[in-house]
Amino acid sequence: MNVQKGEVYGFLGPNGAGKTTTLRMLLGLTRQTSGTGWVLGKPLENHEGIRGVGGLIEYPAFYPYLSGRRNLLIMARYSDVLPSRVDTVLEQVELTKSAETKFKAYSLGMKQRLGIAAALLKDPELLILDEPTNGLDPKGMTEIRKLIRKLSEENRTVLLSSHLLGEVEQMCDRVGVIQNGKLVVEGTVDELRGQTGLYVKATPKSSAIQILNEMKDIGDVQEKDDAIIVDADPSLSGNIIKKLTENNIEVNELRSIERTLEDIFMELTEHDTSSQKKVGKD
Repeated sequence: MNVQKGEVYGFLGPNGAGKTTTLRMLLGLTRQTSGTGWVLGKPLENHEGIRGVGGLIEYPAFYPYLSGRRNLLIMARYSDVLPSRVDTVLEQVELTKSAETKFKAYSLGMKQRLGIAAALLKDPELLILDEPTNGLDPKGMTEIRKLIRKLSEENRTVLLSSHLLGEVEQMCDRVGVIQNGKLVVEGTVDELRGQTGLYVKATPKSSAIQILNEMKDIGDVQEKDDAIIVDADPSLSGNIIKKLTENNIEVNELRSIERTLEDIFMELTEHDTSSQKKVGKD
């Protein structure tokens, strides 16, 4: 797994694939039995890289009868962090107005944001989050998604695990998919999807295929049942409709087709894979 500086990296995999175990190893909470790894350029074994890392594994744990601010002040004291840093991170996660509210009264989304605030106390270069939107309602998911993107814009690297493919698609620059403890693919969402195309239904179909084959900037034209699959950028849709109608061909349907992240995830995880697939450029 190769997480690049300044990106939001989504770590995907089915339950039991090894996501949390991997993140715990990176944070020094679990010792690896074999293999090597580096965090911020330092080998896992000497734990030096951990100094620049903030993490939230599974659910945040705080004293329920203390306020959000008081909980963070206690953590700051044990982490040798200046108390003034508490107000900074509360503002970052938009909890300033609720800082004096007891933790037990926080919503799930607020609890997750306080957990992220705790992970930010040391002003880390790398933030590791395990299922940060797990169990949240749509509003809470949106709040966490916006927060993560904002943190990334601050030139901070974010590594997060998730099984919510729609959330990863909206948050992450690149993704890696793990299955049975092995990374099976890594790349941007667009790279994983592969080339897009167009689904066309036109009458008469044989004439439409002939015209499409004659057009520039269009790749393969294939017949599939009662439709035509065209290897072309969706931006050419208007030109295709115009060309077909000019030749007295009726266009009944034309739409973009592309694999979703869910399609790719299912393809990669329904079978055991023994080797990693990399897409795109290093």
